[in-house]
Amino acid sequence: MRSLFKFILPILLLAVLVAGCGGGSAGLNSQDVAVVGKTHISKADYDTLLAQAKRSLGKTFPKQGTAEFASIKSKAVTLLVQQAERAERASSEGIKVTDKQVSDRLASSKKRYFKSSETKYRKQLKQQHLTDAQVRNDIRSELIYEAIVNKITKSLSVSNGEVHDYYIAHPQLYSKAQTRDVRHILVKSKPLAQSIYSQLTAGNDKTWCTLAKKYSQDPSSKNACGKLTVSKGQTVPNFDKVAFSEKTKVIHAPIHDASYGWFVIEPLSGIHPRTTTPEKQVASTIKDTLLTQKKNQAITDWFNNLSKSFCSGGKIKYQVGYKPSPDPCASTTSTNTST
Repeated sequence: MRSLFKFILPILLLAVLVAGCGGGSAGLNSQDVAVVGKTHISKADYDTLLAQAKRSLGKTFPKQGTAEFASIKSKAVTLLVQQAERAERASSEGIKVTDKQVSDRLASSKKRYFKSSETKYRKQLKQQHLTDAQVRNDIRSELIYEAIVNKITKSLSVSNGEVHDYYIAHPQLYSKAQTRDVRHILVKSKPLAQSIYSQLTAGNDKTWCTLAKKYSQDPSSKNACGKLTVSKGQTVPNFDKVAFSEKTKVIHAPIHDASYGWFVIEPLSGIHPRTTTPEKQVASTIKDTLLTQKKNQAITDWFNNLSKSFCSGGKIKYQVGYKPSPDPCASTTSTNTST
């Protein structure tokens, strides 16, 4: 039920913030925390957000005057500034969210979480210490974000050539190396390995099970009568060489590896050939992967540029005592200097 309000629980939002910054106090009034372009962010908005954080954290909410409290305060202001930045840019780019869109989204949420019961919805508002207006404002911010993302990404596409290039560049994702069924026993000393080898060459399957369980230092073989399937190139070199060169059903004399010890190995099957998934079978998956990557990059670039434009343009002014620390524009300035 509380999922309806997920977008207004600041503890879920404060970790992913990037915002513009500025200096001075021109245009600020006594009730402002900050001004973003033409948008005034009120102390009431800030207090509401901080109160939500306090209710979310409960007894762990830090005391005023501590570094932890200053961090939450900075992130709360940054979130409000970020929302205002988006709204300002959306407006300038002709992106509009109507009251009807907000009402429709809210009605959909009420239907999903409260079975369209206004009474249950109002009860939840009371429990969360929220007003209907606050919920609607946050829905509007969410719809603005969605509209921005849609505008940024709607023209993006992935060509068949890009799919093919990705497929060729990542063969390890779409092929399976040669494999072989083997059984082995790993021990630490050469004398014990020689003794096990002698017993195995004179024994049978039961001997393998008995000795593997008693002596093997490899958990994968200890309780499986020594059996496992190995992929070429995925084991230590000496093991790999024997596993893929020795004849089937022939027990190889003990071999040594400096990191693990002594192996006694017997291939049980022929070598299973390398397999490759045809490009046409994975083309749609690759296309989805590449499209997602393009969208994520486009969104990241858009918001980075948004922050840079507000930082470099001095379009944000903070009330004394509310400027975030560290300054969100520091990284933007550093990036601009280095490019």
